[in-house]
Amino acid sequence: MSAHALEGRSVIIVSGPGGVGKGTIVELLLDRDPQLWLSQSWTTRPRRPSEPADAYRFVDRATFEAAIAAGGFLEWVEFLDYLQGTPVPDPPEGADVLLEIDVRGGCQVQGLLPGALLVFVDAPSPEHQRARLELRGDDPETIARRMKKTASERAEALKMGYEIVVNDDLIRAVEAIEGIIASDRARRRSISART
Repeated sequence: MSAHALEGRSVIIVSGPGGVGKGTIVELLLDRDPQLWLSQSWTTRPRRPSEPADAYRFVDRATFEAAIAAGGFLEWVEFLDYLQGTPVPDPPEGADVLLEIDVRGGCQVQGLLPGALLVFVDAPSPEHQRARLELRGDDPETIARRMKKTASERAEALKMGYEIVVNDDLIRAVEAIEGIIASDRARRRSISART
């Protein structure tokens, strides 16, 4: 499927720095909305001890670079010391597409799909973010690099017009994103009814 084939669907991009709970929010969105389909990102980084095997498609650098050369990604980026990217999705008929990707990747996808929804999940505080990173098993050096990158990611998200959702209460954050999705679906239905 090409990016062009996604134009009739809602495409929801959930971004945010490491340790803000994006993965948990995405899991709940999927559990609560059967119309959502998650595109599985690829990464060359090793799997974290706390991570499920299907959190990403874990591949080596050569496999990833071959997919880049074949035009297999909507977006990809070198982040810290690894590659990560979103393959061109192939969702089931009628499903809306959910992408959990970084801010730069979200901007690349929005360039291909101008109607994509951009949602930036933020932590209530740096201390909260650091604690989550420690809990998931990141080493101190990785935590320091991720914390340093957070401010630039937030600034880029604001510049690109991302909707900001602070994850100070998990259910409230999920419901805020559900509201954004519901508004987009209603807008699409209205446009479709007029054509």
